[in-house]
Amino acid sequence: MQLTPTRPSQLATIVFGAPDWLPIVIGISLLLIAAVAWSYWRSSVSPGVKAFALTLKILGITLLVICLLEPLFSGTRARPGANVFALLADNSQSMTLRDKAGEASRGKPILALADRNTPWLQQLRRDFDVRSYAFDTQVKSLGDDEKVAFDGRASNLGAALDRLDRRFVGQPLAGVLLMTDGGATDVATIEKLLARHAAANGGAGKLPPIYPVLAADDAPAEDVSVAEVAVTQTNFEDTPVTLAARLAVTGYKGRTVAVQLLDEQGTVRETQQLKIDNPDQPPVARFKLKPEQVGVSFYRVRAAAEDELAQFDTPDKTREATTANNARMVAIDRGQGPYRVLYVCGRPNWEYKFLSRGLAEDTQVQLVGLLRIAKREPKFAFIGRKGEGFNPLFRGFDPENKNQVEQYDKPVMIRLGTKDEEELRGGFPMTADVLNQYHAIIIDDLESEFFTQDQLQLIKEFVRQRGGGLLMLGGQETFKNGKYDRSPLGDILPVYADEVPANPAGAKFRLSLTREGWLEPWVRMRPDERTENKRVAEMPPFLALNQVRGIKPGATVLARVATEDGTPVPALVEQRFGAGRVGALLIGDLWRWGLKRPADSESDLERSWRQTIRWLVGDVPKRVELTATPRQDPDAAVEGSLQLSAQVRDPAYAPLDNAAVSIRITTPDGSTLELPAEASDRKSGQYQATYVPRMAGAFRAVATARAADGSDVGQAAIGWTSDPAADEFANLKPNRELLQRLATATGGQIVDPGDLDKFVADLPTKKAQVTDPYIMPIWHTPWVFALAILLLTAEWGLRRMRGLP
Repeated sequence: MQLTPTRPSQLATIVFGAPDWLPIVIGISLLLIAAVAWSYWRSSVSPGVKAFALTLKILGITLLVICLLEPLFSGTRARPGANVFALLADNSQSMTLRDKAGEASRGKPILALADRNTPWLQQLRRDFDVRSYAFDTQVKSLGDDEKVAFDGRASNLGAALDRLDRRFVGQPLAGVLLMTDGGATDVATIEKLLARHAAANGGAGKLPPIYPVLAADDAPAEDVSVAEVAVTQTNFEDTPVTLAARLAVTGYKGRTVAVQLLDEQGTVRETQQLKIDNPDQPPVARFKLKPEQVGVSFYRVRAAAEDELAQFDTPDKTREATTANNARMVAIDRGQGPYRVLYVCGRPNWEYKFLSRGLAEDTQVQLVGLLRIAKREPKFAFIGRKGEGFNPLFRGFDPENKNQVEQYDKPVMIRLGTKDEEELRGGFPMTADVLNQYHAIIIDDLESEFFTQDQLQLIKEFVRQRGGGLLMLGGQETFKNGKYDRSPLGDILPVYADEVPANPAGAKFRLSLTREGWLEPWVRMRPDERTENKRVAEMPPFLALNQVRGIKPGATVLARVATEDGTPVPALVEQRFGAGRVGALLIGDLWRWGLKRPADSESDLERSWRQTIRWLVGDVPKRVELTATPRQDPDAAVEGSLQLSAQVRDPAYAPLDNAAVSIRITTPDGSTLELPAEASDRKSGQYQATYVPRMAGAFRAVATARAADGSDVGQAAIGWTSDPAADEFANLKPNRELLQRLATATGGQIVDPGDLDKFVADLPTKKAQVTDPYIMPIWHTPWVFALAILLLTAEWGLRRMRGLP
């Protein structure tokens, strides 16, 4: 079958329909060229003019002579109606914007372009099997007379392209004509699509050519939006939360923008004014606050020009393109304590004094002390009365129950801060279920022989599996002196303490922070570098230091001390081990730092202890933990769904299977919904449920877990916000760069709306799966004869100008 396209294919080749005429064509060409050359050889014009005129005439003659061979364009083009071509129109609310005052909305040109009576669309339907779709949070098929409404809550472009690719697997999809304003709320999904496309060899994952038609101006109307709100927080209620709100401003140069922080009741907590000197540099407003309630709370950041703030709720009275992006909600999860820390010490000392003083006012941390006041000693008959087997120090305390009275061969311990009289009555915990009631352990001035081998292994598993924190302090009976290098704890410490140099007599050590220490907020005491350096310089020298051979791979040195000869030695080292973290504070007399306590405030040492303990317990997992993440399943029925995942653990903090987990969701209007969570087939102890937010606002979820025997495991609560309008209008400027990458990677191109007629006419000769061969003659086309006449006329005119016959 031969077809005659309106334009040749870019991959077309030239063939000759009368190759038998080639000897005759060569002979005629040589005779004519010889005759023309002879005539010019006899002329008296200058060599340059002679060469130019000769070239023009030879080209014209050659072009006419070649026509005797009947040159043809030969190639392939798409078979009419055999290939699918998709029209994908953006149905999001951003299409209702006006880029400039008085102009039509972005969606109006798309409505005009998609009119079925437009010439380019009629031509496209003649050449392809055209399928029309609209996308926002989902992809919807459009009928012949159905138009887009521009009421979608988001522009999930990546998800829409992925859906089309999967829908037409095995079908000849020749391309996608994408009509959009260039905005996309799922850029990360597009990046994954491009990566998958680059790695695919065909079939699913290999995207068809994409031809974006950009219907937005690169310079949108003036606008102020809250592009992003980042939250920096810890799990403690009395620690300030930092909210950093990044604005996106178009126009308004030289004007002042007011940024407000509002609580869940709509009360303005703080207002900041930012001067817009350079709109290309996004301004950032930072707020510090202490949420009043425990658990999940919500705040709202909104911004507008200072003189337009009063008209925030009446957008028609402002100069902005839209006010839908002027505010953004954020959830803050303060967690719930208390966090329990077990402090075990070999003798009463001043470190415990300053540690307990620093945590005295912290309602989120409970410090439980187990202090040894006398070591175990041999049993001598003459020390006690005849027949007496217990320590005389405890004579008179429950003599009837001699099994609970300290014996001679046991150390004498005192308990501080216990929740009842039974806690730690038998000394350091012997079982995991008792030790796992704590979130962190601090070992100070206590040799490894104090613990049994089972207890040392228990501490190791407490860090590895429980995810607890362990901090060893630099007392005289720890690290190398406590023989921990030969114990199971030597495996998890971040330092090598097997071979250590001795400290010089009378040595003094000055503390300094490393670069890594500067990056850790819990290590610093001051808000800026100048005051922090001053604080460190004013610290007293320390006299006791446990030197180590070195630090282990993966460990981080946060602070050093300098010896008298200037040699830097590690002083504070930390590392991750399993699910927990381990710290080594090698200074043995840190209490010297707190001797000069200000009369009207706490000492830096007390504050440092509080920050250190919060770091130690901040990431310790609970038995039930709940998270909410966007669902990444491409086959999900609804785009924008959330996956709620509950991780459940048994008393030993191993994954708990066969649990019953339910999740109660509270929506912004106060209604509740109970969802059963199903066990995940990918991760043990994880239970999942899918939820699709149907409205904008603040959501809360509480997961309740019960073991197979019906016992209560625990609860976990989280909160999140759904603000699709803020995401949709976060950046009004079209992402032309992203669309260009998408077109280039798939073999497409960005199409100007005014060039659609030409583009559609050329489209059948572009890449398609179902094609037919075609032949188009060149030799009798008008442009060939026009070019030949032009060349011969130019040569004749040149001869006449030079007076040649």
